[in-house]
Amino acid sequence: MRAVIWFLLLFAVAVVAATTLGTNDGLVSIYWGSWRLDTSLNLFLLAMLGTCVALVSIFQAVSSLTGLPRRAREWRVARRDRSAQAALRDALAQYFGGRYSRAQSAAQKALAIQADTPDLAQDNEFTVLGHLLTAGSAHRLQDRAKRDEELKRALDLAHNSAAARSAEEGARLLAAEWALDDRDAARALELLSELPPGVARRTHALRLKLQATRLGQQPQEALKTARLLAKHQGFSKVAAQGLLRSLAAESLATAHDIDQLRRIWTQFDNADRRDPCVAAAAARRAAQLGAPEEGRSWLRPFWDELGEMSADDRAVVAQALVTVMPGIGPDWLPRLEAATQAFPREPSIAHAVGTALADRRLWGKARALLETAAEDSALSADERRHAWLILARIAEDEGDEDRAANCFEAAASAG
Repeated sequence: MRAVIWFLLLFAVAVVAATTLGTNDGLVSIYWGSWRLDTSLNLFLLAMLGTCVALVSIFQAVSSLTGLPRRAREWRVARRDRSAQAALRDALAQYFGGRYSRAQSAAQKALAIQADTPDLAQDNEFTVLGHLLTAGSAHRLQDRAKRDEELKRALDLAHNSAAARSAEEGARLLAAEWALDDRDAARALELLSELPPGVARRTHALRLKLQATRLGQQPQEALKTARLLAKHQGFSKVAAQGLLRSLAAESLATAHDIDQLRRIWTQFDNADRRDPCVAAAAARRAAQLGAPEEGRSWLRPFWDELGEMSADDRAVVAQALVTVMPGIGPDWLPRLEAATQAFPREPSIAHAVGTALADRRLWGKARALLETAAEDSALSADERRHAWLILARIAEDEGDEDRAANCFEAAASAG
């Protein structure tokens, strides 16, 4: 196909040439002193065209000859650039392969090649990456002095160069990660606070902040960070729920009086306050601080909605109610009776309601529920032991020493 096209073009050129140059009526006369040269117009035009081609060829040849030193220098720079890039790629390969000494040597070789080549010295992003690879290798080799030195060079260079700004963000994230490896939570949080807002909201930055706040024993801040991560789908749903509950419990454990506990509870997100496990942890802490009434107020909404909760959540809420049982009022009796009727086969509900009835000295109903709970192996050993002890106290109050002794014996052997 290509040959056919060339033939067609050749024929077209022949036709055009025959049409334009076929009539040789023109005459060109050239005078030089006493000399005169007559030639046809066609020959003159061909001579002019040849002369132009010759002049252009001569000019190109002279330009190529005079540009040899420049092209030689560019070739040398390109060769050194390829050598530096190859050294940096080798450093990356060695670093990811766990050969940190070789990675450090390769990165330093790349930086040395760049430093010896003035035309490559302006590539600040390349320099920052080389320093970061050297610093990362030094960190893996536990050479903290060299790591900090190389990191400082990378940060200073990246801060003064707009082209290396993305490398600066990576350097700060790496520095925060290394600070966490050194168990220096304050340094990690300081580095993360210097990040731009957009970078600080990235998933990796939030993960680092979560680790730093937990290491620095800041459960409230860790809880906020974990909730942001959950919104960004940084965890699976199950893992996020477990982590948030754990952090909420840690935050509640830091309260030293009921006023501080109340402030922490009000600072929680609405989703945390609607979590049965978080509310149960808050109620247990309130009981430890001598404020069971406060704990019962936090559990009351969940007892009104037991039917909308899972069996595990109902068990957690019931166990928490037992810890805040002292001083329970008669207003609780209707919702406790309703819970017993709605979930007659759940031992945790029977244990909580039986404990409440015993606290109100309604021993007949309490005994039946507590015996059911105490003999159910689904309850933990501590809960069954607690139920037997209450039954023993009821027997003592009724003057039945034999039954009290049997209950004490069952409590001792529980679990």
